[in-house]
Amino acid sequence: MYRLTDEGKRYLEVGLPEKRLLDFLEDGKASVGDLNREIDDSSIAINWCLKNNWIEIEDGVAELKKSPENMHLQEALERIESGQEVDQKTIKDLLKRNLVEEIREDVVKQAKKQIKKGEISNLTPELIKTGLWKKASFKKYDPTKTGKEVYPGRKHILSYYIQNIRRVFLDMGFEEMRGSFVESSFWNMDALFIPQDHPARDMQDTFYMKNPCTANLPDRKLVDSVRKMHEEGDGKAEGWNYRWKEDMAKKPVLRTHTTAVSARKLREIEPPAKMFSVDKVFRNETLDYSHLPEFMQVEGIVADENVSFPDLLGYLKEFYRKIGFDKIRFRPGYFPYTEMSVEPEVYFKERGEWLEMGGAGIFRPEVTKPLGIDVPVLAWGLGLERLPLLQRDFSDIRNFYYENNLKMLKEAKI
Repeated sequence: MYRLTDEGKRYLEVGLPEKRLLDFLEDGKASVGDLNREIDDSSIAINWCLKNNWIEIEDGVAELKKSPENMHLQEALERIESGQEVDQKTIKDLLKRNLVEEIREDVVKQAKKQIKKGEISNLTPELIKTGLWKKASFKKYDPTKTGKEVYPGRKHILSYYIQNIRRVFLDMGFEEMRGSFVESSFWNMDALFIPQDHPARDMQDTFYMKNPCTANLPDRKLVDSVRKMHEEGDGKAEGWNYRWKEDMAKKPVLRTHTTAVSARKLREIEPPAKMFSVDKVFRNETLDYSHLPEFMQVEGIVADENVSFPDLLGYLKEFYRKIGFDKIRFRPGYFPYTEMSVEPEVYFKERGEWLEMGGAGIFRPEVTKPLGIDVPVLAWGLGLERLPLLQRDFSDIRNFYYENNLKMLKEAKI
C-alpha cells in the first residue's frame, strides 16, 4: 500500500507545481520573474514543464506551448488518498518525487486482520498508517464503564511524609543535620543530662552494641564539663549528686533519639541557628500494631538569645499547621533534658478527638552550658509514623515496614 507524504498532501490540496504554472500561463505568456513570485516551487514547475515540452522560454519569457491531455500525477494523488489503485509507473514517478511512501506488506496484513475481527476497540498504528481505519467499524464508547485500574510507580507513603516535612522545615529557614545510627552513650544520653542510672539506659529500652564494644569520647574538656554537671552541677544547678562513670559513657548504642544529633550540633554551631533532622532511631520495643524497634523521628532545634517559651509555642503551631492541622493546643509535659516542657496536641476531625503528637521544651542549662551554648535552645520532636497512621486511618504501624501490604500502599491517598 501507499500513502501520501506531507508534501504529497500539500500538493493534493493546492495542486502540483507544474499544474499551477500551466494554469498561470493559460492566457499566454509570463516572465520567469513573475513565475518565481507567483508560484511556490517555481523551479520544480519550470523543470517539469520543460521536460514534458509543455512550455518554452525565450529571453526570460515563458510561453505555453501545449496543454497536457491530463494531469495523471495530480489525479493519482487523489486516487491514493481515497484508497484506489494506481499503476506502478505512476507510483514510481510519485516515489521519485517523494510525494508518496510505501507501507510495508506486514503492516497492511496486520491492519486488514484487525478489520476482519469485527468491531475494533483500539485504534492501532497499523490502521492509521494504512488508512484502513476509515473502513473499520469501531465499538461505541460507554462513559459509564470504569477503566482498568492502573498503579504506576509512586513514592512509599513514608517517603512522601519525609519529603513533605523536610520541605516544611526548609521553608521555615531551617538547615538539615545528619548523624550516625551507632552513637556513644555520651552523646545519646550523658550530654543530654540523662543520669547514668536512668531507666531509659536499661537493656529493656536500649540496644547496646557488641561490636564495637567501646566508643571514642570527645575532647577531655567537654567530657569533664559534662561529668562535673552530672556530679555536682555548676552552682546554680545541683546536678545528680552521684559518681559519673566514663566507662558507661563509652558504651556504643543504636541511637534512641535524634536528639543525640542535636547535642553534637550544639557543640559545633554558632547561634543563632535553626536545625532539623528526619531520621531513623532504635528502641528495644516489643513489636506490635503501634510499636516498632526502629522508626523515624522528626527533630527541630532553635538556638537564639532572643527566643523564649512563647516562641517555642509559635514554632510548634506553625510547624503543625504546615503539615495539615488547623487546631493545635498544648499541655505541660516532662522530659529529662528540657524545662519548661510541653506536649503539643492536634485535633483530628475524622476521629473527633485531640491526640498528642510529640514532645517539646527548652533545653536545660545543664545540657547547653557544657556544650558551650549560653543562649536559649528550643527543641521538639515527634515520631513520623504516627502522622500517616492517624491521618490516613491505618490500624497497624507494621504495614509500613514488615507486612509489605501492597494493596494499602497502592491505594493510599497522599
